[in-house]
Amino acid sequence: MTAIVDSSKSPYSEKYPCRLPVWWGRYGDIGPHPEGVGISGRKIVIRIEKKFKKIESLFAKILRAPKELRRPLDIMNSLLWELCDGTRTFQEICLQLDSTYHEEIAPVVNRTTHGIASLISNNLMLALDEPLAGRWNIGPGITPAGQTLDDADERLKIDTSLLDDEKY
Repeated sequence: MTAIVDSSKSPYSEKYPCRLPVWWGRYGDIGPHPEGVGISGRKIVIRIEKKFKKIESLFAKILRAPKELRRPLDIMNSLLWELCDGTRTFQEICLQLDSTYHEEIAPVVNRTTHGIASLISNNLMLALDEPLAGRWNIGPGITPAGQTLDDADERLKIDTSLLDDEKY
């Protein structure tokens, strides 16, 4: 494996970035992506239940506010999401992103560090010291404990099926 320059300077060096249990699915056409387990090359959308306090709930009812937050990821962050399954090190993820997007993602270590930090700050990801090894389910279309989400709108055409090589 070729080393990426300065990947050791990232706070995620030697870590295994991993998605937390959250409802997510794939949509759209297949874009550029490396070959690998659990990688589709499609865009990702994340759905999170909105939790309102009493007064907020009243206003939400009156204003007919949506009950969930839908967070679509761009194509590069979608690939980052799929790569961060708790089995790959930060170094491996950087190599995959660099081989897929070349100069579009340069400097790859900084951009990957920033992407992971953003997902961590939004409570969507963790950086583990060892591989996930099935400690929790990170597959698509699963509503995590403590959340109540209605079925996804079929008009959005969100695919929550596992890929042939995925095992969660």
